[in-house]
Amino acid sequence: MDESKTFENNLKIGIQMKLLNYIGCFALLLALTVCSFQMKEAVTSSELVLERVLEQIPSARLMDYVQTLAGEKYAGRLTGTIEYRAAARWLAGKFKELGLQPPSRSGDYLVSFPNPYTVIFVGGELAYLYGPSSRPKKRKFIYEKEYYPGSQSADGAITAEVVYVGYGITAPELNYDDYRGVNVRGKIVFVEPGAPVSYEDNPEEWPDWQAYVSPRYKIKMAVAHGARGMLFNRLEINPDIDYVPGFRVAQVGEAVTKVLFARTGRTHQATLQKIKQSRQPQSFRTRKRFRIENFSEHYPRGKGYNVLGLLPGNDPLLAQEYILVGAHLDGVGFCYEVVPGANDNASGIAVLLGIAEALTKSQVKLKRSILFVGWGGTEQGNRGVENYLSRPIVSLKKTVLYLNLDEVGRGEYLRVRGALDYPYLWKYFDRQRLTPKAVQVSPTNLVDQGWPRRDALFFKKKRIPALDFQVSGRESFIHTPQDKPERLSPEILVQLVKWLSLGLKEAANAESLLPKENN
Repeated sequence: MDESKTFENNLKIGIQMKLLNYIGCFALLLALTVCSFQMKEAVTSSELVLERVLEQIPSARLMDYVQTLAGEKYAGRLTGTIEYRAAARWLAGKFKELGLQPPSRSGDYLVSFPNPYTVIFVGGELAYLYGPSSRPKKRKFIYEKEYYPGSQSADGAITAEVVYVGYGITAPELNYDDYRGVNVRGKIVFVEPGAPVSYEDNPEEWPDWQAYVSPRYKIKMAVAHGARGMLFNRLEINPDIDYVPGFRVAQVGEAVTKVLFARTGRTHQATLQKIKQSRQPQSFRTRKRFRIENFSEHYPRGKGYNVLGLLPGNDPLLAQEYILVGAHLDGVGFCYEVVPGANDNASGIAVLLGIAEALTKSQVKLKRSILFVGWGGTEQGNRGVENYLSRPIVSLKKTVLYLNLDEVGRGEYLRVRGALDYPYLWKYFDRQRLTPKAVQVSPTNLVDQGWPRRDALFFKKKRIPALDFQVSGRESFIHTPQDKPERLSPEILVQLVKWLSLGLKEAANAESLLPKENN
């Protein structure tokens, strides 16, 4: 009898325990379901808030940023000038308004770096002299339409014969020397941009020629061979050359080329074609005298500034990883008149500020930290970027992605350099499907084409993944006085802010930004 009762009691206890286990499991499952639902609800709510804030960033506000930076007050934003410094302080003020933190130890948004610069004044000329040397006639070339004074040209004038030296390259290892067989001492050289080989036409041979394409190299070679001046065959304003005392420069176009080749028995296009096909120089004396006169003042102790604002992440571990979003703040300055630099690159700064506003005002949760940067010195040889990478504010090893915005306000094609190099990062932006309706997206590789160099390239060289955004496909007015706000498409700026903000949120919250094989 006692054994029977004991058995019944044990059976009851066993059933009760199982019921309690079932109830406990059900309660846990219910709690997890509710928690998961709340988390999803929170994420969805966060996304909705971000999208709501994005809808409240109008094109007028972005264009106001462009118009402000492109205005007379900042005089083209040449790095080193007081006007550039004022523009840098303006951007720092915007960062502060948005709640971004100064990341430097000094507590300042501005970080300085050495930046020599040259100011060009009105009054110079470029002219072809012909007729009797005692009383020569003068054919003056027209500013903007036919020539620009060299942005780093020395003060003063030179009158001398012009010698055509092709690409201005001396490369013994390639058995190529444009200066072979011609004497340029005391003369003016006419130099082509680029090299006989281009990346687009011959990517296999391109690395051999890459080092010889920058205007800095070409001026160095001209000086080394004794020349006293240069006509550089690219009709734009370009401060990305070195200042050489006593060396005068003018940037020229088709009108000057026609005068030089007239009555020589050669044509410009045929000469270039022959160089490219034969890989042999076609240098010659033009027997034409030109006068280059520039009024300028050089400042060897100039100082530039990068402007940095930090949006800290909220994850205890991932907040120590950084995504950088950068756009160069500087322009090419004043060259007889203000060069506004609306597309290049007030447009990039406007999109950068739009993204910063969206992410700060929405208070969206971001695991990783985001550092916003307005670069100085890009137009003078990427000096701001190079200085930052040599003296980084945040660890380069912890910098997991760099996004570059440069010339993003005008065109039909959105070129994304680096998208094919880093598909595991590009996916966060590609899958948003919010690409600007007015442009066609073109993912491509980020390649060093020698000159001009994109800021993103310097991050790639440091093994930091980089995506470089540029809108192109319509007539470009960059580096000319015609790069004005009214030439931009405001809807492109708005769509880029939306697209990149959502992509950045995804990338900042991803568990890992490494390719799968490294996880």
